[in-house]
Amino acid sequence: MRILVVEDEEAIADIIATKLRREKYEVDTSFDGEDGLYNAMTNIYDLIILDIMLPKMNGIEILKELKENNINAKIIILTAKSGLDDKLKGFDTGANDYVTKPFHIEELIARVNVQLRAKGNKIEKDILEYSDLSLNIRTSTLTCLETSESITIPYREFLLLEYFMNNREQIISKEQIYDKVWGIDSDYESNNLEAYLSFLRKKLKVIGSKVNIKAVRNLGYKMEG
Repeated sequence: MRILVVEDEEAIADIIATKLRREKYEVDTSFDGEDGLYNAMTNIYDLIILDIMLPKMNGIEILKELKENNINAKIIILTAKSGLDDKLKGFDTGANDYVTKPFHIEELIARVNVQLRAKGNKIEKDILEYSDLSLNIRTSTLTCLETSESITIPYREFLLLEYFMNNREQIISKEQIYDKVWGIDSDYESNNLEAYLSFLRKKLKVIGSKVNIKAVRNLGYKMEG
């Protein structure tokens, strides 16, 4: 899953990003409101950590823009301890949670985990399933339910497979995959994706799965099973 951290204090942003990456999240950072809004509007993020006090555009203004444009990422706002008005405005504008500064990084990570596993009033498990596949999010273990064969998926392949399983039987363009898995500012080569897809297809065959990731001419790729 991909997270955007919009925080003008670069040291704080780096601490948050480093901790989230250790938790196996993909993380991008923005250090002012305009850049944060630009990145958020790509709609590739599952969650956005959004500071209220930002240069160029504040967090409340960003929230309004995101909601008006139907950006569906979960939003956790960061606000000063005395900023009750900011908290209320944040919730009124569509924020899902808030953390006050100064904060313990462990608390923030816990709140991130809660938001990303929440679906309606239910809590998602650490398992993604599609057809005969079961992917353990915590251990990166892929299992074929028909054969009971398992294999551990390397990091980048895991991100790619997770994205496909969360968008099962939908056509996903190359651009969407690049932005989601490699990041909007990454320097990638077009053959990187083909290579990783080839690795994934081989692993699916190794564990005996009937699931396949097919190329859809001029459109992208689609997971079927």
